[in-house]
Amino acid sequence: MSATDHTGAATSREGRPSNQRADAQRNRGAILMATPIALRKNPDASIADIAAEAGVGRMTLYGHFKTRAELIEAAVVESLKRGDDVLSEVPLDDDPAEALGRLVESSWTLVDQARGLLAAAQKELPAARIRELHETVEARMRNLLERGQREGRFRDDLPVSWLLTTTHVVINAAADEITAGRLDPSDAARFINAILQPAFAPPAD
Repeated sequence: MSATDHTGAATSREGRPSNQRADAQRNRGAILMATPIALRKNPDASIADIAAEAGVGRMTLYGHFKTRAELIEAAVVESLKRGDDVLSEVPLDDDPAEALGRLVESSWTLVDQARGLLAAAQKELPAARIRELHETVEARMRNLLERGQREGRFRDDLPVSWLLTTTHVVINAAADEITAGRLDPSDAARFINAILQPAFAPPAD
């Protein structure tokens, strides 16, 4: 059923709720996009800081996320989704060692962009939950490491789970070193590969 406004034009009774839903979706998207930006500036950014970065009121933010931890988790999920889209474009079908280098470089770029968000997540979320959220993204690295083992390009005397853990630890250590001012971000991918490539190479006979 429709109503007529003061100009005589018909308007749907569902127009207002539909617009409200669209506004809510835009606000939620703006909040999730703003969260890593605010946290990159300050890993201890408050809800008010994040709301200001998103251009919304604090109560609007609370309408979508009841706690800071809930917001951080949602932002991590969103960041990982965007990151997975980027990593899906990295060619991984050639030599496993060369593919590893490219994947590490692209992965590091994403980690660097989300350093503040990851630091906040480590404070707000259990370590097991953070690792669980990364499982889908890790599948790409896992598949590459498994292929490298089959083809004799990566060591197979250690399980892939340990190689994945090593990758995770080294990348996060690089982020910590940058935060502490002991590592230039532009050197991080090279340093990470300098550790992982020889560590993953098959041991000499």
